[in-house]
Amino acid sequence: MNRTIKDYGIITLKGIAMGAADVVPGVSGGTIAFISGIYEELLNSIKSIGPKTFKLLFTLKIASFWKAINGNFLFALIFGIGISFLSLARLITYLLENHPILVWPFFFGLVLASTWFVVKDVKKWNWKSIAGFIAGAAVAYYITVAVPMNTPEALPFIFMYGAIAICAMILPGISGSFVLVLLDKYFYMMEAVKELKISILITFMCGAAVGIVSFSRILSFLLRRYHDVTIAVLSGFMLGSLNKVWPWKETVSTFTDRHGVVKPLVENNIWPDQLLWEAIALAVIGFMLVYVLEIISRKITK
Repeated sequence: MNRTIKDYGIITLKGIAMGAADVVPGVSGGTIAFISGIYEELLNSIKSIGPKTFKLLFTLKIASFWKAINGNFLFALIFGIGISFLSLARLITYLLENHPILVWPFFFGLVLASTWFVVKDVKKWNWKSIAGFIAGAAVAYYITVAVPMNTPEALPFIFMYGAIAICAMILPGISGSFVLVLLDKYFYMMEAVKELKISILITFMCGAAVGIVSFSRILSFLLRRYHDVTIAVLSGFMLGSLNKVWPWKETVSTFTDRHGVVKPLVENNIWPDQLLWEAIALAVIGFMLVYVLEIISRKITK
């Protein structure tokens, strides 16, 4: 595919959006990839990384290796994600801790609109796709109400957390950062990013690399062989994840982190009790953003 510098700039912007979404527990970068029209190309590019392409690399056929893995596309996207992680981690964690009701509605609208557009990609609804949609929604909902667990911090475990989280990150509707919350490692990894703890970050990224290359092959196969059922399951994931991004919550129990800071452990959704109109406006903005992106994507495709 011949692309201009402008095209790669747009891909980098999509990467920035994916990174911003992945920083938020409850929103998936996979959702952004899906609605911005690069999801299947992303999966196929990652899937291409394997023994054959590494053979090209090790025999110093660098140009052939780069072309085989769609390197320009992956580099532009990963560059954008990296920019987002390094620049937005501090801002988004601050907003989530201090102004959650002004953050969650935007993502609620974004995920709701994304669910609608992804559902429309199901070409034929039958009992299999309906069952897949219901199962996906049920699994995602269960994940959002699961109680975080205590997990070790040794580097082999950090490697495993990276592999698990990245699998969630490329699933629309399932947030890799929320999986880290369940593993009690979200703020741990955010601190590692902000403080540039190299050993932890490299270990996590190595786990993520192994996880994403393995899982992308499975997803790509499912999309190729069972397209409608797979899309139905993914859209169900997105619908079920809305429970997590509901803005108004009541803290049921708390925990104290390593720095002595008390943080919510279990939260229940409640009826709106403040900032209702502001939240509605932000949800509409999130919804319309997805709508506009979808319209632009369709025009580009045509």
